[in-house]
Amino acid sequence: MEALSVPSISLQNFSTLNNNLLFRNHQILSTIDKCSSSKQLKEVHARMLRTGLFFDPFSASKLFTASALSSFSTLDYARNLFDQIPQPNLYTWNTLIRAYASSSDPFQSFVIFLDLLDKCEDLPNKFTFPFVIKAASELKASRVGTAVHGMAIKLSFGMDLYILNSLVRFYGACGDLSMAERLFKGISCKDVVSWNSMISAFAQGNCPEDALELFLKMERENVMPNSVTMVGVLSACAKKLDLEFGRWVCSYIERKGIKVDLTLCNAMLDMYTKCGSVDDAQKLFDEMPERDVFSWTIMLDGYAKMGDYDAARLVFNAMPVKEIAAWNVLISAYEQNGKPKEALAIFNELQLSKIAKPDEVTLVSTLSACAQLGAIDLGGWIHVYIKREGIVLNCHLISSLVDMYAKCGSLEKALEVFYSVEERDVYVWSAMIAGLGMHGRGKAAIDLFFEMQEAKVKPNSVTFTNVLCACSHAGLVDEGRVFFHEMEPVYGVVPEMKHYACMVDILGRAGFLEEAMELINEMSTTPSASVWGALLGACSLHMNVELGELASDQLLKLEPRNHGAIVLLSNIYAKTGRWEKVSELRKLMRDTELKKEPGCSSIEANGNVHEFLVGDNTHPLSSNIYSKLEEIATKLKSVGYEPNKSHLLQLIEEDDLKEQALSLHSEKLAIAFGLVTLAPSQPIRVVKNLRICGDCHAFAKLVSRVYDRDILLRDRYRFHHFRDGHCSCMDYW
Repeated sequence: MEALSVPSISLQNFSTLNNNLLFRNHQILSTIDKCSSSKQLKEVHARMLRTGLFFDPFSASKLFTASALSSFSTLDYARNLFDQIPQPNLYTWNTLIRAYASSSDPFQSFVIFLDLLDKCEDLPNKFTFPFVIKAASELKASRVGTAVHGMAIKLSFGMDLYILNSLVRFYGACGDLSMAERLFKGISCKDVVSWNSMISAFAQGNCPEDALELFLKMERENVMPNSVTMVGVLSACAKKLDLEFGRWVCSYIERKGIKVDLTLCNAMLDMYTKCGSVDDAQKLFDEMPERDVFSWTIMLDGYAKMGDYDAARLVFNAMPVKEIAAWNVLISAYEQNGKPKEALAIFNELQLSKIAKPDEVTLVSTLSACAQLGAIDLGGWIHVYIKREGIVLNCHLISSLVDMYAKCGSLEKALEVFYSVEERDVYVWSAMIAGLGMHGRGKAAIDLFFEMQEAKVKPNSVTFTNVLCACSHAGLVDEGRVFFHEMEPVYGVVPEMKHYACMVDILGRAGFLEEAMELINEMSTTPSASVWGALLGACSLHMNVELGELASDQLLKLEPRNHGAIVLLSNIYAKTGRWEKVSELRKLMRDTELKKEPGCSSIEANGNVHEFLVGDNTHPLSSNIYSKLEEIATKLKSVGYEPNKSHLLQLIEEDDLKEQALSLHSEKLAIAFGLVTLAPSQPIRVVKNLRICGDCHAFAKLVSRVYDRDILLRDRYRFHHFRDGHCSCMDYW
C-alpha cells in the first residue's frame, strides 16, 4: 500500500477548522474536480496538508471522494487517505463503502461498515445501506445481506425505494426469487430500477420466461425501459434460446430509441450466439463502432460452440488483446467437443506465448483434456504448477485433479490428492468414487460412499451414477439393486434415465438379461437410447440374439444414425456364426453410408501423446513398432498364446489373414510402441476409444508377464491393470 507522508503539523493550530465554512469555498477545493491524473490529485493533497485544509471534514471528504471514485486513482491510495482523516464524516464512510462494493474486494465493505458502527458518531443512513447490500449481492453473502436488511428496517429505512431496489437485486443474486418478488410487489412507486432489478433477478435465476413476462407487463404499465432493462431481457432470451423474441427485442430497442451502449451491444451479440445465429452476431459485430474484449470473446465463443474452429481461430488471431478468457474459450470448446489433443495444443501455445496467465478455468479444462487423453505427464505438471503458483485448491480443481489422475491410471495419486485436502464437496467425493469404480475397486467405492455420509455430505444424482457404475464394473449385483431401490426413499434422489441405464448394465453384464428387460418394462417413462444401448451391450456379451435384435431395433428407432447399434448386433451375429446376417448389416451400413468408429489408442511418451489407428503405419517409428510386434508374437507363441480368431468380428476365410487382422488392433500397436520407447521401469499407459476385445485382453496379460511390465489400459468403460499375467478386472468387463 502506498504510504502517505504527513508533515509534522500541530493539530492545535487547526482546532477551529471543523466548523469554518470559509474553507468550503477555498480555491484549492475548486481544483479537485479538474484533476485528470493520480499525480495531480496527490499534488492537491500535498497543498491541502500544507495549508491544514485537509483537517477540515468537508474539505477532506471532497478530496477523498475524488480519490475513491475517480477512474485514475487507486483504492489503496484512497484507503490510506481515509485513514489519515481525523474525524471522517458519514458521507466519507459511505463513499469508502461504495468504492469497495464496486471493487474486486467487496468484502471490505462489510469490514468498513462494522468500523462505521463502532467509530462514527452518526448512525448509517439511507445512503449507507444500498452500498452494503450491493457488496452482499456481489459476494452472494445471504446471511450478511439478510442481517443488513433487518438493520435497515429497525432504523426505519425498510420502505426506502433505493434500499428496496438493492434488496430485490440482492435476494435475486442469492437465488431467493420468492423474497425478491415479494419485495418487488411491495414497492408502491416502482421506478425503472425496480423493474430492472426484478427482471435481472429472474434472468439470472434461470427463470427466463418470468423475466420476459415481467418485461411485457412493464410495457403494459407504460414504464419506459432503458438500456439496463434490455440487457436483462436479452439475457433471458439467451437462456430461453428464443431467437425469434430476441430479434424482436433488438428491433424494439431501435424503435424506442433506447441508447445502445457497448454493454447493450454485447448483450445482443451474446443473445445471437447463444441462440445459434452467429450470422446475425457477425453482422452486428461488423457494424459496432466500438468493441471491447467481451465483444471479441463472445464472437469467439459463438464460433467455437458451433464447432467452426477455423472461424473461431480467425477471430482469436484478430483479437487486439488476448486475455485469458479468450484462451479459455478455445481450450474449453475443444475439450468439451472430444478434441482433447487440440485443447492441449492451445494450452501449450498459451504457455509459450506468455501473453496471459492460466487461471482456474484454464486449468480445469486442461486437466479434463489430460484425463481424456491419458496425458499424466502434463496433468502432473499442472498439479506442480498449482502448488508453485500458490493457487488455492478449491473443489473444482480438486475434482479435476482426482479425475485426471484416476483416468490416467494413477489411482494412488488420485487418492493422495483426495485425502490431502479438508474441503470436499459432493463433486469431489463423487469423482473419487468414480475413480475407484473405473479401476474395478467396487467395494472400496461403496466404502467411500458411506464414508461420505459420515462426513455429512449428501449424495446427489452424480454420486449415484458413479456408485452404480462401480457396482457394474465389479459385478456387485446385489449391492447395485440395494442402492438403486434406496435412492429415492432413503436419499431423496429420484432415479433418472442414466440410473436406469446403469442398473440395466449391472443386471445385463451379470447375465440377468430377463430381469434387465423387466426393469425396462416397468419404467414409467419411455426408455432412452442409453437404456437400450446398455441392454444391447449385455446381449453382445452373452450372445443373446433375440433380445439383442429387440434392443437394436428400439435403439435405431430412437437414433436411426447410431452405427453402434448395428455394429453390436453384427457382433452378436458374428459370435453365433450367423454370417449371412452380418453381411446384411454390413450392406445396410454401406447403403446408409454409416461407418463404424475406428479403433484408436493413445499413449503418452516423453510428454507427447501418440495415437494409433487400426493397422496404422503412419508413425515415424512404424518399422520399429512392427518389428517389436513380430518379436512379441514369437515370444508369446513360445508360451502357448494363440490369437483368438472368434474375436475377429468380420468374415475372413483364410486363417493367416485372420491372425494378421487381429495383430493390427490399435492397442497392440500402442503397447508395442510403449515397449520400444519407455524405460523398463515405466508403466505402459494406453487409452482406447472402444471396448477392448478378448484377444487383445489376453495379449496384454501375457505381455505383462513375458516382458515383466505393468500395462494400464483404459477402454471406453473401465481400467485394466495388467501385471504378471493377470488383470485387475478378473476377466469381468
